Amino acid sequence: MSRIQFTGTTVTYPGGLTALKDVDLVIEEGEFVVIVGLSGAGKSTLLRSINGLVPVTGSVTVDGREVVGASNREIREIRSDVGMIFQTFNLVNRARVINNVLMGRLSMVPRWRSMFGLWPAHDKEIAMQSLERVGIVEKAYVRASDLSGGQQQRVGIARALAQEPKVILADEPVASLDPVTSHVVMRDLQRINRDLGITTIINLHFLDLARQYGQRLIGLKDGLLVFDGNIKDVDDDVFRGIYGRAITPDDLVEGRR
Repeated sequence: MSRIQFTGTTVTYPGGLTALKDVDLVIEEGEFVVIVGLSGAGKSTLLRSINGLVPVTGSVTVDGREVVGASNREIREIRSDVGMIFQTFNLVNRARVINNVLMGRLSMVPRWRSMFGLWPAHDKEIAMQSLERVGIVEKAYVRASDLSGGQQQRVGIARALAQEPKVILADEPVASLDPVTSHVVMRDLQRINRDLGITTIINLHFLDLARQYGQRLIGLKDGLLVFDGNIKDVDDDVFRGIYGRAITPDDLVEGRR
């Protein structure tokens, strides 16, 4: 588990675009946090600042370790504790599922072992356990390209789990999935958080998923933190404040059908 703190965090990209503006935020160990906002609100930038992937001023700490100004070695250590789940899955389609999951173990084994596929038995066991947690252990020796989109995303979750992370970051993990599969993936993430106590931060656009699975909701608008509270306290007026307009069917999962 890991505590994350943003203090006066600002991200300005080359060219002058300010994607985060003076954000103060604390995410406690083991929390399950959903971040919502329009495209361009700063959701992905917030996640990327935790991994040291964007030019940050101010402060970002992960488990007490400062990301801003950290050395390459320090950044690698922080990233080894942070599992990332992507919208586009980022799998090697020609490789077997088990080999994709083992990619989460890269920082734990000598490079020559991974290059030649000589993974220790311990790492293979962790990979299989990770696949079991998302319910697709029977797909371990299938090529990733032969899986459905939902199954591929669950492989992505298993890869993050194989890293044995303290934090999981999921950047729009259901954006390319159908509504039924979206609920399956969100239930996987919710259960993993509950069972393992891994601090979990998920960017979402679709509000019904945020309402159903979120515990704490963070709203971003034009790079500003405009809401931070319990999902039980969120109503349509709060969402209108975050989105700056009335909510439309496109803001709901059903709008993708």
